[in-house]
Amino acid sequence: MKPIITVENISKQYRIGTREAPHHTLRDALSSAVRNPFRRLREQGQKKTETIWALKDVNFEIQPGEVVGIIGHNGAGKSTLLKILSRITEPTTGRAKLYGRIGSLLEVGTGFHPELTGRENMFLNGAILGMNRAEIERKFDEILAFSEIEKFIDTPVKHYSSGMYLRLAFSVAVHLEPEILILDEVLAVGDSAFQLKCLEKMQDIRKDGRTILFVSHSMQAITRLCKRAIYLSEGRVMDDGPAHQITSTYLSSRLKTSAEKVWTDLSTAPGTETARLCAVRVRTADGDVADTMDIRQPVGIEIEYEVLQSGSRLVPNLHFYNEEGVCVFVVGDLDEQWYRRTRPAGRYRSTAWIPGNYLSEGTLLVGAALTSYDPSIVHFYEQEAVAFQVIDAQDGDSARGDYTGPIPGVVRPILRWNTEFDISSQETSTPAVEEAAL
Repeated sequence: MKPIITVENISKQYRIGTREAPHHTLRDALSSAVRNPFRRLREQGQKKTETIWALKDVNFEIQPGEVVGIIGHNGAGKSTLLKILSRITEPTTGRAKLYGRIGSLLEVGTGFHPELTGRENMFLNGAILGMNRAEIERKFDEILAFSEIEKFIDTPVKHYSSGMYLRLAFSVAVHLEPEILILDEVLAVGDSAFQLKCLEKMQDIRKDGRTILFVSHSMQAITRLCKRAIYLSEGRVMDDGPAHQITSTYLSSRLKTSAEKVWTDLSTAPGTETARLCAVRVRTADGDVADTMDIRQPVGIEIEYEVLQSGSRLVPNLHFYNEEGVCVFVVGDLDEQWYRRTRPAGRYRSTAWIPGNYLSEGTLLVGAALTSYDPSIVHFYEQEAVAFQVIDAQDGDSARGDYTGPIPGVVRPILRWNTEFDISSQETSTPAVEEAAL
């Protein structure tokens, strides 16, 4: 199959620190030259030109119907790449080949003329996409209903709030049926209800087989919408592959932690004369160390530690935090074998198992600690020792069911439900239904 997007050795260079305040009139320029004829020469001699590469040798192909997430830190080159693909800016070297109508939503209000009304901008955007007036008019009511700004459609968009801009811009971009849809942080503005609406619409577009490039800092949105992701760093493609793997790589680089942390030298390991930490690991149900977990499967957090002195009642405990720094929960070891008993010297591995369909999707950071009582002593507490990502399922058999939007909360358990049906209510309502049918 022929790729719908081909990017070949694209690089983009910008000059920085070279802009100079211009003279406003010819008279200002001439008078400045007369007053100090050598000033400009001196300034040119002192001026240093500095350049940066926003993109450097970027290559990839995207097949028709693919939904691809673009992720990376701020300044990684994501927006520059999308501007090049949208034909807003030219690359310094290389080329991009795109086949099909392109719809872009790069920044709030991009492509809108501030003096034109919302209605006029809708027709302007459609014309830019190559649509005739009849095609736009056929979609007009649908676009307007989705944007929910009917009262302001004949108001110049310069008077719109950022949320109104987003509503209209997103609605225009997704309803004018582009073969390629390019979206940059469309969920950064707007209320939660409209964000959910956007996500659901993007799910519909994906099912229609159209191609989407989606930039977001929300790893949950990336893994839910995209099967593939491209990780950019300092203008280069660092990784390209399945979305859940690439987001894990990105999060590990951002959080500076992974699914395993080991201390090989006990003398420098966290701890006291009583006990020291040797390792912390995130394990799957099969015992493998992994930083990406299916939301439906159990997750094991293993603490390996060395007890150096016997006689203390030691309690391993784990502290779970999400990306926002919210404590999800703290759990201590209540294993009957060791609870309220002293531990002899030696090597221990304590593993806490979190059941499947309990955690919410997203990234969790785990702190590992060892405490004792009578007196209360914290022998070690390694904050953010390990991290892992919980990936939600798209099969409809996780706690989210068939719902596709974002779900708030730090946990997402499957609870036992009991529904009772009063059959007598059906019997009493049936005649009324039949009578109405007649």
